[in-house]
This record gives sequence, structure tokens and C-alpha cells, in this order.
Amino acid sequence: MRRLLPAALVAAVLVLGACDSGDLPKPPGEAKVDVDTPALRAIRQDAGIEPCRSTTDAAVDDGMPEVTLPCLGGGDAVDVGGLRGPMVVNLWASWCGPCRNELPVYQKFYERYGDRVPVLGVDYNDVQPQAALELARDTGVTYPLLADPGSSIEGSDAFPTIPGLPWVVLIDADGAVVHRQPVEIKSVDQLVDLVNEHLGTDL
Repeated sequence: MRRLLPAALVAAVLVLGACDSGDLPKPPGEAKVDVDTPALRAIRQDAGIEPCRSTTDAAVDDGMPEVTLPCLGGGDAVDVGGLRGPMVVNLWASWCGPCRNELPVYQKFYERYGDRVPVLGVDYNDVQPQAALELARDTGVTYPLLADPGSSIEGSDAFPTIPGLPWVVLIDADGAVVHRQPVEIKSVDQLVDLVNEHLGTDL
């Protein structure tokens, strides 16, 4: 019988290198992970994380998958297939060391350019919503956050496989995913360059 590594050891391994979600035990499914409890709502409110905004547009062939994800810490669920840009989506998790480093960078980008290019975070393949919200709070994140503890976006055309984190995803005004890349964003300038190149903006 295979024994799982203690959570602390898994976290230490991930911090030392790229965060490979394939090395982690798969979560038991979205239904078993409650991302909307009074305690989580309190953390979200204390952190000043903005509410998620539901979508009404239909999914497009080259866009995000037709999956509805709950808002991390309570609020409106979002059909990610209906997202429209220009928009930056960041896939991250509480167990991902590089994610911890880059979350403040996304926040700085959001503070400077969020009125023109919004940022949306997706806490992916993460069965610890409290740890995720505490990380968001501790790194100053205030942009909206969705939760995908059951890895439901994986296997879609947009994300056939997600071998590790973090990822940056860029969505254009028509809802098409014009760029997706497993990469740690280390500076605002790096993210600005990607956005300008793939979304045609002039930030």
C-alpha cells in the first residue's frame, strides 16, 4: 500500500522546485470541499478581496471551458466559459511556492491596470481553501478569486493537461484564450509585456 507524504514534506518539496500538481494526490472532488463557510467569508472580507462577478455570455470554441466555479470565500459562482477580456487569469494554489512569490506581482498589476485589464485568480487543485485565502490575504491580493478544488477545468480544449502551477492565461474581448503558459510571473513589466503582445493593449 502506497503511503502519502506528510503535507509539510510535500510543501517543502514543491517550494524547492516547480509546483507539479501531478505529484500531489488528486482532490476528492469539488462537492467535498466547502469553499463558502462563515470562517472563509470572514477571511475574504478581512482581506478586502473583491466579489466574483457572474457571467452571462455563452462559451466560445476557443475560450475557457464550460465549467461553473464557485467564488472562493463565498459569493456568485462564475461560468468561466462566459469570461470576456481583455483579462488576465492566474492559476495558483496554496501549496505552490512560486505562486506565493508571484501573487503580489499580480496584485501590483491589478492596482495599476485593473481598470483596463482585470485580473481573476483560480485556486486550482487545492483542497485547503482556508490556507488559500490566508495566503491571498497575507500577499495583499484583492482581485476576485475562484476555486477549482476538483481540477474541473483540466481536460478541456483550453487546458488538456495542467502538469503544474502557476499558469498565466490571457482572454481577449471575444472570450478566446489567446495565450496560456506555465510560468512564474516575476515582475509587473513581464506581465505587461505578455498582455500587450497577446491582447493588443498599450499599457
